[in-house]
Amino acid sequence: MKRTLTAVVMREKEGFVALCPEVDVASQGETVEEAKRNLQEAVELFFDCASPAEIQERLSTHSVVSPIEITIA
Repeated sequence: MKRTLTAVVMREKEGFVALCPEVDVASQGETVEEAKRNLQEAVELFFDCASPAEIQERLSTHSVVSPIEITIA
């Protein structure tokens, strides 16, 4: 079964961190592509190892990724 989840990738000092907010799983890599590949593997491992109850609990939350506007003084 295929499912589309979100990958949020952020620059860190020595590479990139990738987060899947729907299941709260993160990984890292030296490039954006590597971080995303590592995240995909980590999320697949989560689904392979987690109990059905834990999967349902994590997926039951609603994640929204959207821009916000702030004022910087």
